Amino acid sequence: MENPILIIGGKGKTGSRVTERLQALNRPVRFASRSTGFDWTDRSTWAPALKGASAAYITYYPDLAVKGAPDDIDALATLAVSLGVKRLVLLSGRGEPAAQESEQRLIASGADWTIVRASWFDQNFDEGQLLPMILEGELALPVSAVREPFIDAGDIADVVTAALTDARHIGELYEVTGPQLLTFAEAVAEIGKASGRAIAFQTISNEAFVEGLKQAEVPADVAELLVELFTVVLDGRNEYLSGGVMRALGRPAKSFSDYAKDAAARGAWA
Repeated sequence: MENPILIIGGKGKTGSRVTERLQALNRPVRFASRSTGFDWTDRSTWAPALKGASAAYITYYPDLAVKGAPDDIDALATLAVSLGVKRLVLLSGRGEPAAQESEQRLIASGADWTIVRASWFDQNFDEGQLLPMILEGELALPVSAVREPFIDAGDIADVVTAALTDARHIGELYEVTGPQLLTFAEAVAEIGKASGRAIAFQTISNEAFVEGLKQAEVPADVAELLVELFTVVLDGRNEYLSGGVMRALGRPAKSFSDYAKDAAARGAWA
């Protein structure tokens, strides 16, 4: 019997989609999350998840942008290789210093690695922290004219699935983005057009954003990450397109407008 592929964060935006794709290929899958006993803050839970796996897809909670991530990725990769799990695929983020350090730690671990370095997910607008504001009719964020090449989580999952199942992707770093640069206001306009809803965008101060997160009772670690991403990473450093999807899959990435149309058709913003 074929050993399972481990998905760390199997219920996440990309992990769930990678799982669907692997199962469609009749590849056995194992999940690792808090619900299955895996905890990034408790290293004693890592070995039971890794033992017997043929490969692993690594997503880090809450995000590789946090300060402790490189040490954890280093320790997990070293442990995985020692247990015979050499095929490791890491989800990383663009323009995040801790994420880039995590990538280097993975590369140095001796693993057969692939790195998928992604821009902001399209699905943050219908599956993540931004959804409640969209449904209320106004997205208020501490960002103005900075443009982001939003990427569809399905494209990420396709690249990750290819990397987990095809040795040709070993040693590759794929920086994946969507095919166009959009401001958040332009993205909201696309969502409004696709959904038929009146949705406004407003630029607010960092202080107002933090206060809003507190009032919404967003967990402290997630709130800290969101503030970091909006006030540091969204400073223009990622205002360019990358061809990772085309290089990995031989096809273009999905456009934001097509994502918005598909999400609206599913009733994501109904």
